[in-house]
Amino acid sequence: MQVDRVQLAPGYSISRLLKGGWQLAGGHGAVDAAAALDDMDRFVEAGITTFDCADIYTGVEALIGEWIRSRDVRGGAVPVQIHTKYVPDLDRLATHSRADVVRGVDRSLGRLGVERIDVVQLHWWDYDIPGYVEAAAWLDEERRAGKIRHVGLTNFDQRRLAEIVAAGVPIVSHQVQYSVLDRRPANGIADQCARHGIGLLCYGALAGGFLSDRYLGRPEPAGPLDNRSLVKYRLIIDEFGGWDRFQALLTVLGEVAARHRVSIGAVALGWVLDQPGVSGAIVGARHARHLEQTIQAFALALEDGDRAAIARVQSASTGPQGDVYDLERVKGGSHASIMRYSLGRDVSKPV
Repeated sequence: MQVDRVQLAPGYSISRLLKGGWQLAGGHGAVDAAAALDDMDRFVEAGITTFDCADIYTGVEALIGEWIRSRDVRGGAVPVQIHTKYVPDLDRLATHSRADVVRGVDRSLGRLGVERIDVVQLHWWDYDIPGYVEAAAWLDEERRAGKIRHVGLTNFDQRRLAEIVAAGVPIVSHQVQYSVLDRRPANGIADQCARHGIGLLCYGALAGGFLSDRYLGRPEPAGPLDNRSLVKYRLIIDEFGGWDRFQALLTVLGEVAARHRVSIGAVALGWVLDQPGVSGAIVGARHARHLEQTIQAFALALEDGDRAAIARVQSASTGPQGDVYDLERVKGGSHASIMRYSLGRDVSKPV
């Protein structure tokens, strides 16, 4: 089964499924480094050659760097693409400078052990603190200096995306949360990105694993959830309308999956990949255990009846509403409470 590819920018293509790195960052269980490296091999063998990480995913850039050095995957027969993020700490935004951007990019280059990063994606915690347009422009200077191939964004709303585009920064991608549960990108950002030739790279397509056969027919989880992903996406389920409405959606996804002889996860991924403007979906897997089921998404051709059945359940949902990442930016809100705003403190130190 072949994993589809898409041209994100002229001369630059990625796999439409990307391997995410957040679940290797801690907070999701112990990570066996040797097994993680072997799993990266398996993803590439399956055709998933694009890897997404971030400077604030503790240890993940260095882990990918170790894999690159030990496998020669940048210069080998199957080249891989590396995307990371530049996320300045919340408490440093007021004094954020070009020097911080330079040090941050150099730090990621050092951890990854590469001469150029394919895509660096900017995230900005607080719009009340100015500086995100300048930060994007400084990343573009790093691109022109040859350290970055392309500049991307993550979690920007329509207004701030428009400001950055108007400033002349060439943005190739925008990473946003998008799933059958969370359709906020369809509220305007998808159309805006399409007008500017910006590809959507979507995380949360499997809702941290909730969108899977494992949870079909299961009672509402009691007690603490196992990891931060489940905590995050359980909040999205609550926004959608609660556990019963989520089960109604899972039931429909299960019926679609049975008709096509694939997994619920493959249907959830296929739905996201079918949405207008979507270039790729990020699979945040700690291991390759479910890899075969994941790539079933490319053997799936959703029919009009499938889409209509899913849409009927979605039409009864209560949310999430608003622009992308609006809920997560509500200070003191439940979605913001799980964020870690200061994970890159050493960016001010020499690399």
